[in-house]
Amino acid sequence: MAPLRGPDIADLDQRSRQIFREIVEAYLTGGDPIGSQTLAETGASGLSSASIRNTMSALTSSGLLMSPHKSAGRIPTHTGLRLFVDGLLQFGDLNEVDRADIRGRLSDRPVEQALNEASKMLSGLAGGAGLVLAPVQDHALRHVEFVPLSATEAMAVLVYENGSVENRIMAVPAGTTPSALTAAGNFLSIRLKGRSLSGTRDTILQEIKHHDHELDRAAKLMIEDGLAHWSAPPDGVRTLIVRGRSHLIEDIETAENLERIRILLDELEQKKELISLLDEAGKAPGVKIYIGAENPLFSLSGSSVVTAPYMNASGQVLGAIGVIGPTCINYARVIPMVDYTAQALGILMRQTTAK
Repeated sequence: MAPLRGPDIADLDQRSRQIFREIVEAYLTGGDPIGSQTLAETGASGLSSASIRNTMSALTSSGLLMSPHKSAGRIPTHTGLRLFVDGLLQFGDLNEVDRADIRGRLSDRPVEQALNEASKMLSGLAGGAGLVLAPVQDHALRHVEFVPLSATEAMAVLVYENGSVENRIMAVPAGTTPSALTAAGNFLSIRLKGRSLSGTRDTILQEIKHHDHELDRAAKLMIEDGLAHWSAPPDGVRTLIVRGRSHLIEDIETAENLERIRILLDELEQKKELISLLDEAGKAPGVKIYIGAENPLFSLSGSSVVTAPYMNASGQVLGAIGVIGPTCINYARVIPMVDYTAQALGILMRQTTAK
């Protein structure tokens, strides 16, 4: 979903921008509403309480601030938070201590353990949950064979170097002969032996497209159809790691917060939707931020989500990571941490593949 539309940062004059910044920064620090009297006493604007109150009223009318209760205090709306994150938030790169800590916690571990550690580490960032979408298992192959089942179907038998065997039922062109099945299996076995499907798929398709082979039309169609679908996990099975649910129930002070957390916990159980959210993160490089209703899955709980993809050496997205927490998370800290953790996971995956 596209970010909520609202005023642009250029629409705010200097006074409005200063008051707005101070309110949002106070909210991100403590999560509580802040009133005009408090801002007059603690803020840097030097304005009177009355002047600040007038500005707050204007910011509220424009949809950037809201009053969660009947008190005079204000907090940013989700639209206001988006404006702040896009136009006023200042965050730098991580220092070397943080970088070394992330690398140390992920390195010299089997991939599965590293992914679990990444999710655990991310969950501590925002007082929320850490998400890691694991890469699709893509082991090197040893042998490919097509077994006829009927006039319209065959079973593709994929034998991997690690000893695992995968069977996929696929449609075959009308009139496909046993010799065409054998030829297609031999063709793929030679080119895929010791290699992964994802790493070889494009090369094989280009070879078929631009060169003549002793393959009839049926065999070529089977190879193209198989390579087009085998790179995807069977039956949509994906591994999603969620850690840190316990963080969500810490420091619950009001019934309102309790209900929000209950809704969020229910949302975290919706695996298919979470996977779709993280898949969306892989469509473009860099960090993505969803605030409240910007993502339908978390619109009820009003949570914020920060995601980033991790990639192999070719720039292919392998999976994605994310942090889910309240809208008052420390964006300046969380965003670079998520970004660097994704980079570190990508490096780990490349090192693992090279071994």
